[in-house]
Amino acid sequence: MKKQRILVLMHQSLVPPDSTEGYSEEEILEWKTEYDVVNTLRALGHEVMPLGVSDDLGVIRRAIVNWHPNLAFNLLEEFHGVGVYDHHVVSYLELMKQHYTGCNPRGLLLASDKPLAKKVLSYHRIRTPRFQVFPRGKKPKRPKALEFPLLVKSVSEDASLGITQSSVVHDDEKMLDRIAFVHDELETDAMVERYIEGRELYVGVLGNRRLTVLPVWEMVFRNAPEGMPQIATARVKWDIQYQKKLGIDTLQAEDLEPAIESKIKTTCKRIYKALSLSGYARMDLRLSEKGEVYVLEANPNPNLSFGEDFAESAEKVGISYDQLLQKIMTLGLNYQAEWRLV
Repeated sequence: MKKQRILVLMHQSLVPPDSTEGYSEEEILEWKTEYDVVNTLRALGHEVMPLGVSDDLGVIRRAIVNWHPNLAFNLLEEFHGVGVYDHHVVSYLELMKQHYTGCNPRGLLLASDKPLAKKVLSYHRIRTPRFQVFPRGKKPKRPKALEFPLLVKSVSEDASLGITQSSVVHDDEKMLDRIAFVHDELETDAMVERYIEGRELYVGVLGNRRLTVLPVWEMVFRNAPEGMPQIATARVKWDIQYQKKLGIDTLQAEDLEPAIESKIKTTCKRIYKALSLSGYARMDLRLSEKGEVYVLEANPNPNLSFGEDFAESAEKVGISYDQLLQKIMTLGLNYQAEWRLV
């Protein structure tokens, strides 16, 4: 790839320093993705401008008009502090006729609306746990078809925010308590879905129309107490000491029957297309003890840190970290946004 002028969009609090020297492991974790992407792109010879964004689209417009980037490398996960507003920023990039990496606005909108995504997937006969949304301000009542055990979470928060071991409930009293927690503490509607006992799997997908499915990845709990629900809580994802205590690791899934692995990869392609995704995404799945594949969520623009699941799974098929970023850039430059077709 020839050298490009790249505008890297990120939250203004995550603009990384020039070096990690003097920072703790926990501090680095906050802006590791931004640091890894910016420094790798620079090492590849590209001209890079990190741009912090919070609640003003004007800074993006000024950078595009004044600096004329070839590509916006999109690492934003929210706007105005609202996670589901990320698709508005990408829509703005399209209105500015600016090439960008990652998912298009339609895909971001569908994937971030978890109930809507589940309905779309169900329409396409893609298995997802049975669920019910309980809005704030209304007295929750569990339908008989929604059988225990259940998992209670926010309809809109990502990164497992608000998900703890207490999120898995086995009776109505605990369910109502957890719904109240989501309503009061997270200030969002609650989604209650059937809890699937089984293996926690992640699958990365790259592409716009022609898709590449990366190796199936798995989260394992080596030291988890007996009977503990093995789910990706916020502490499991972000608390380094807690990860060490429970022996949590993510690695290529082992001992998958070829037919099951093929089914998983085919399902991930179907999810990607059904939700109109583009660029790159990670599918969160559960594999039941009966070998049934359930889709939990589709995550466009997942964590791109060096050494994290997505990059590690790409490495398994010979795609190095710098090659991965170059592929994502190429997909962004080649994406056929509507303004290119006029």
